[in-house]
Amino acid sequence: MSQSREALKQRLLQEARQRRQQRPEGETPSTSLPAAGKVDERFTRFDRHPGYQQLKLMREGGQRLGIPDPFFKVHEGTAGATTIIGGRECINFASYNYLGLAHHPKVIQAGIEALERYGSSVSASRPVSGERPIHQALEKAIAETYEVEDAVVFVSGHATNVSTLGYLLGPKDLILHDEYIHNSTVVGAQLSGARRMSFAHNDPAALETLLARHRHQFERVVIVIEGLYSMDGDAPDLKRFVEIKQRHQTWLMVDEAHSFAVMGKEGLGLREHCGVPAQDVDIWMGTLSKTMSGCGGYIAGCQALIEMLRYFAPGFLYSVGMPAQVAAPSLAALAVMKEEPERLERLHDISRYFLEQAKLRDFDVGESIGVAVVPVIVGSSVLAAGLSDALLKHDINVQPILHPAVPEKSARLRFFLNCDHTRGQIDATLDALEAEWSARTS
Repeated sequence: MSQSREALKQRLLQEARQRRQQRPEGETPSTSLPAAGKVDERFTRFDRHPGYQQLKLMREGGQRLGIPDPFFKVHEGTAGATTIIGGRECINFASYNYLGLAHHPKVIQAGIEALERYGSSVSASRPVSGERPIHQALEKAIAETYEVEDAVVFVSGHATNVSTLGYLLGPKDLILHDEYIHNSTVVGAQLSGARRMSFAHNDPAALETLLARHRHQFERVVIVIEGLYSMDGDAPDLKRFVEIKQRHQTWLMVDEAHSFAVMGKEGLGLREHCGVPAQDVDIWMGTLSKTMSGCGGYIAGCQALIEMLRYFAPGFLYSVGMPAQVAAPSLAALAVMKEEPERLERLHDISRYFLEQAKLRDFDVGESIGVAVVPVIVGSSVLAAGLSDALLKHDINVQPILHPAVPEKSARLRFFLNCDHTRGQIDATLDALEAEWSARTS
């Protein structure tokens, strides 16, 4: 069975290569541009666009293998440790609601009250007339939590990185980032016009080699790493990166999308996990859509940095202000996180349990440290998609991560843990995974 699936996968890959190489009869590379007065329909129709052709190929492959599209599942309520999909309650491992605060009564009530007081939109960019007290309260709370001078919130987490890097850096500057960095950093680097280089994942020595070779060629240099890598569930040695940035006189930016409110005894993120003062990092970035139960992103740091971004970062200056009913739940979530530390304790406990039990079953969990994110690497996109579909039939929802999001040999199921998961749910999930995997590879 596994051999036939592998043969089909190889045939689909071969077809994809052939489609990319195909040209209309008689066409050569030198004649591929449209002639005057006649434009090939490949350049005028969206259904001939390479992206759509790739999507069609993926869907055709899934249909041939009998695997439904694993994306855009409809959740019919709040997604926490469990969720409703197709009218059935499922154990859920596909949401970032790590501390279960997205459905906390205080968080929901904060959103209701803000909606009633401020309306459904602030109706303008904040510099013009969209400023509301709730924005200032949220930013003050974030800055105080990070123990830095100030913070600013953006309406999109992705746009936070794009706009911040796009504004701060220019053609005479250099952006060095971990090879597994989020797409938003890559796009921000491209927008800035700065030179961009990646270094081996979580490898300070590789970064130092690049700096020794190139630092003198550039004016401003920023190093970008993540606090908790969402594909692998591992974390960097922040002390080493701080030492390197200080020695080479660069900025250090830490993307805490998945690490803030998750790592450390009090949920203060990577700095608490590694025992590093907040001031040793120049730019703290995070998102409001995970534990903070809202939507958007933030930058925290010194006053000069934040003031510049408020007045000049395009993604802030030219965007409508965050709706009050989005900002208020994040502010409330931040308070509840501090009021109910047992939620974080439960998250850490269940995460460790998942990691331990997965290892006992000889699942490949990579370098995960066992905090909120644990991958199970299966080594094949076809197998990952098939296992995800099979587990859904057991009322277990876990998302496959497929090539090209990760290398084919690293295709995986990615498990996001929630403080409300139980050990019984973990045992049932891993038992089902073990059985379904055995059935597909025996």
